Amino acid sequence: MKYYVVDAFADEVFKGNPAGVCVLDEPIGDNVMQKIAAENNLSETAFVIKNGDNYDLRWFTPKSEIDLCGHATLGTSYVISNYVDVGIENMGFNTASGVLKVKRNGDLYEMDLPLREPKKIKLSHEIISETIGIKPVETYLSRDLFIVLETEEQVKKLTPNFSKMVKLDKGLGVIVTAKGTDVDFVSRCFYPKLGVNEDPVTGSAHSNLVPFWSRILNKRVMVAKQLSERGGILYCKMAGDRVKISGRAVPYMIGDINIIQN
Repeated sequence: MKYYVVDAFADEVFKGNPAGVCVLDEPIGDNVMQKIAAENNLSETAFVIKNGDNYDLRWFTPKSEIDLCGHATLGTSYVISNYVDVGIENMGFNTASGVLKVKRNGDLYEMDLPLREPKKIKLSHEIISETIGIKPVETYLSRDLFIVLETEEQVKKLTPNFSKMVKLDKGLGVIVTAKGTDVDFVSRCFYPKLGVNEDPVTGSAHSNLVPFWSRILNKRVMVAKQLSERGGILYCKMAGDRVKISGRAVPYMIGDINIIQN
């Protein structure tokens, strides 16, 4: 199969979040996809195959399949539009989270993702402090544990204890966020349970972040920054019960995956 690595939510290579994209000519087994994702050892590897007018799309971390991934959807859209169905501007992906639509606008790819409103929960501040090294302002839960801090600087300087984070019984991952200084809000995202201690830029997390900050800031259109070492910018918009997230992408590698099975 053809294999691409695309830096998503980036304007230049070595920034944003690298996504592996495998373009299939025919279906392969779940076990093989999982082994490829583990071998690639990126946050997510996407597997895409044409299905009528749409494409079937699945995402795997090095340890397991997940139900939603923004940056690998962006990376897949870049590959489809530039190398597979060259020039296509409107794409539909059949996924575990329903049909995700992506529209190409020049060098921006706008993803239409499901909205996931985080619900406020009571969780010991001591447990959170031991896990991320700082006392939270508020704690919420959706698919992931969602922690609000006071300042951007606090988010930037976090030094999580990943061994404690793995033992948390709430959420698949941990999203930490605060109001931004030169953008509307900032975040960092951690998924050690999935074999990804820190995800460089997490589109799916913004299905939670956008409705939360839209309510707090009273804004429909926002710009977000993920404060990982690689960093990334996301252009966000509320759209009813959906969230629209746009970003750029840069190709890093094109190659072939060859698997010989006896």
